[in-house]
Amino acid sequence: MEVPDRTRVDLPPHVPDTFEVFVNGVRQARGVDYEVLGRSLVFPRPVAQEGKLGFWRWLAMWLGIAGTYRRHENVDVVFEVGGRRGVVTGLTPRPLD
Repeated sequence: MEVPDRTRVDLPPHVPDTFEVFVNGVRQARGVDYEVLGRSLVFPRPVAQEGKLGFWRWLAMWLGIAGTYRRHENVDVVFEVGGRRGVVTGLTPRPLD
């Protein structure tokens, strides 16, 4: 399985130009942990997502035989509009083309 070197996360249209980025609840620094390219965040590393569970994995979890221990990172953006804070959670990372 090939893992991309860089990851892109598209921002929703309602997010303003000033925002904070968190990965798994840890604040990320612009220019260090990510860059902004148009309306996308570009991370210089892979941002892992577990993806859909297959039938056998789901069945093993349901029967209590095994859990899911794959790496899964959540990307969240916090912003302010009109004096009110907003949060967009669970943004989907994609390989940078």
